[in-house]
Amino acid sequence: MKKIAILGAAGQIAVLAEKMLLNDQDNELILFLRHPNKLDQSKIDNEREKIVVGDASNYDQVKNAVAGADIVYANLAGSNIERQAKTVVKAMDAEKIKRLIWISSLGIYNEVPGKFGKWNKDVLGSYLTTYRAAADVITASDLDYTIIRPAWLTNKDEIDYEETLGANTAFKGTEVSRKSVAKHVVDLIEHPEKEIKANVGLNKPNTDGDKPAWY
Repeated sequence: MKKIAILGAAGQIAVLAEKMLLNDQDNELILFLRHPNKLDQSKIDNEREKIVVGDASNYDQVKNAVAGADIVYANLAGSNIERQAKTVVKAMDAEKIKRLIWISSLGIYNEVPGKFGKWNKDVLGSYLTTYRAAADVITASDLDYTIIRPAWLTNKDEIDYEETLGANTAFKGTEVSRKSVAKHVVDLIEHPEKEIKANVGLNKPNTDGDKPAWY
């Protein structure tokens, strides 16, 4: 069995990933979140999913949640994201867990070119600074991490994406579906040897523009 700890388990991407992961009977999920009422309890597989309530900035709670996990997938958010990153790294080190998949944001490295890059920076503002700080915590660790930086997210029922590898590689496109991001997360969990210590941008091909099409 492969045990996956999912931090921020009620996030929209995380919920999609959880459904995909449960298709493999060998996967067991630890669902860590602050508000369990955000999950549809009727769809929880009690034999293979364990809900753990806690705050990702609380070391003891995170350490308890990830104990025994093979992989940690962090789908976290908030103004204290840097503190959460430090807590996750410390807890994983304590539990001797190496593999981390971390969801971040496009633009944290000023890697989005042109008018879209300026628009993205203007809209997201200080959000980019805090998420960059969190990413720096992850990249400075000794973990086998993958940082994923999605484009602006849609709820389209599609899996259609391309990657830009490297923090300083010019970002492509303006959007990507949450389902696409979830699929990439699941692919990394199924093949944990891939994209170790990698920093990956995800976008839907041929969506270049000055801003996302729906904005």
